[in-house]
Amino acid sequence: MTVGVWFVGARGSLATTATVGAAALAGDLVAPTGLVTELAPFAGLGLPAIADLVIGGHDVAETSLVKRAEALAGAGVVPQVLLAAIEPALAEADSRLRRGIHPEDRANPLDAVRRVRADLARFRDEHQLERVVVINVSTTEPAVVADPAQASIDVLDAALRDGRDVLPLSSLYAYAAFQAGCSFVDFTPSTGARLPALEQLADQRGVPHAGRDGKTGETLVKSALAPMFATRNLHVRSWAGTNLLGGGDGAALAEPDRRESKLESKHHVLGSILGYEPDAPLHIDYVADLGEWKTAWDHISFEGFLGTRMRMQFTWEGCDSALAAPLVLDLARLVSGAHAGGHRGGLDALAFFFKDPWGVDEHRLETQFQRLCDWAAGLCGPR
Repeated sequence: MTVGVWFVGARGSLATTATVGAAALAGDLVAPTGLVTELAPFAGLGLPAIADLVIGGHDVAETSLVKRAEALAGAGVVPQVLLAAIEPALAEADSRLRRGIHPEDRANPLDAVRRVRADLARFRDEHQLERVVVINVSTTEPAVVADPAQASIDVLDAALRDGRDVLPLSSLYAYAAFQAGCSFVDFTPSTGARLPALEQLADQRGVPHAGRDGKTGETLVKSALAPMFATRNLHVRSWAGTNLLGGGDGAALAEPDRRESKLESKHHVLGSILGYEPDAPLHIDYVADLGEWKTAWDHISFEGFLGTRMRMQFTWEGCDSALAAPLVLDLARLVSGAHAGGHRGGLDALAFFFKDPWGVDEHRLETQFQRLCDWAAGLCGPR
């Protein structure tokens, strides 16, 4: 089966790294390290192969994917030796990218929706795709301000016809995707499909969606480590975290409104796992010098038998794009499989991938993974 992957933010670091990775995997140039769907529980399920993913997308940036990949190679994100071999594939993918929605396009949001729908339909038809998964990897938005039009699809449709700008950009893309019969994944902390009106629309159109905010670093460690304290009945008194980010993501999160949106999604984990809320201050700081890399430092104070005070600290250093890119490819395969299997609406079984997952308050990583495996086993079956 041939499946389309339509990135919103297609020339950003994450989407470019995913496109490089897909091309390298299709050419058997690299191992599938980091791809969850290459593990044994997902073998033989009929998921689309990486080589069968056709990548397209929207972006407001104009730098070509080849140039973006060269910049990422210079930053140590992707191997320099791969570029010559995959340059034709990158140039081909770049030819499928279209102009994203600019701020001036928001003057008539319905026209913007129609253009996105037309681009998705053309992409599907030109490449004879069975399905298209739209994946939002664009810049984090500020938290949305509630609007009555977001509560009902009928009212939302009427508001858009009247020219009212009632949806944030991520939700405008989700709306257009659902209208076009495409599934949607929000890998950012932005609102995306998480509005009552869009839930109704996804159900009406029979399409699935997943999100939000990919779990790739500090929160990933928390979701694996916090259950240790809970199951050993060790009382966590405080868990302080400091995140240092470079690159475009760090620059965006330097804006207070965007940073608050990110912090909100990161705060869900500890209380859910521990059963109480420890003192948990959390900070995000932009350090331009870090470039495509990020560092997280956590300090945990906990209490053991007889009230003995103890401490634990860890430092996580990683390349966000390299951590996240295989996950968006995993999600493209799994959400496409869910669409093929008749799933509609939010996919709570994909909570394993997200900080703020749809429809579930289970954040223990091992439990999430088992739920994912059980769900996937019944997804498509052998073909």
